[in-house]
Amino acid sequence: MANILDVARLAGVSKTTVSRVINNYPHISADKRELVLQAMEELEYTPNLSARRLRGQVTTTIAVVVPRIVNPFFSYLVDSIEKVGYRNGYQTLICQTNEDKERELTYLNLLKTKQADGIIMASIENDWEVIEPYTEFGPIVLCNEYVSNAKIPMIRLDQFKGTYLGIKHLIERGHRKIAYCTGGLFTEFGKDKDRNLGYQKALEEAGIQVNPNWILVNQHTIEDGKRVMKLLLEMKDRPTAVFTGSDEIAGGLMMAAKKEGLSIPRDLAIIGFDDQPLAEMLNPALTTIRQPIEQMGRKAGEVLMEMLDNSDVEPATYELPVELVVREST
Repeated sequence: MANILDVARLAGVSKTTVSRVINNYPHISADKRELVLQAMEELEYTPNLSARRLRGQVTTTIAVVVPRIVNPFFSYLVDSIEKVGYRNGYQTLICQTNEDKERELTYLNLLKTKQADGIIMASIENDWEVIEPYTEFGPIVLCNEYVSNAKIPMIRLDQFKGTYLGIKHLIERGHRKIAYCTGGLFTEFGKDKDRNLGYQKALEEAGIQVNPNWILVNQHTIEDGKRVMKLLLEMKDRPTAVFTGSDEIAGGLMMAAKKEGLSIPRDLAIIGFDDQPLAEMLNPALTTIRQPIEQMGRKAGEVLMEMLDNSDVEPATYELPVELVVREST
């Protein structure tokens, strides 16, 4: 039985072009469209997607689950995913959980009720055992998340390495009192566990003990960053540097530090995470861990498109690089 790759080879075009023709994408040249249609006829190829659409089992809609769309990281991620979806004839539905488990399940039900053909999860609130049954109703791709026992595609970054590089940079700059902000909890399991381990490893190598007073959990926003600065100022034994879980938190810290008359990095060194445009706009410019957001979103979208076209795609983990970007805040 012919598949979409056979059609692409016979027509002399890419698999993406075949997919666009099948989905009636408007910006395909008449010549290429004719080549694809001829190849489909010659091979007697009937695309699964078209058949499903005729049976009313497909919506040409994908969903992207994010914790907070107001976080620029997720805005840029969704933007990249949406472009891939549009090129392949899909519209993209943005689902914001606000880190609520019940809301996450509501969005996963979009698969079960055939309101979405596939879902990209850029965050996870429930345990995998709760999410896994929904894979029976359509493809799910994890993006920016990693679950060791999940048998689905995952697009992830080396969060351990990113955090380790940041902490090591601060230690090399002479800091031994390093506070740590995390969006999750400071545990060996669950959200941000890889970052937690990277922090601990860098300290351990330098012979530095973890100070529980300097671990600040469930921090996400600019306002959180401002509150963290207030907490630091109230400490008798105050850190000289802070590693934050996002550029937003770092930005809030810097704003509050300046208001208190502190000089960055002389009085307090600050590292962010993501390398959002905000990082270069801050004064001083923010040292941060760069995540390839556009590449991550594009890959997640491409993998989901492949799964929608071919249900036999083998699940794989795609790990993208992170890097330390040194600017003026350290």
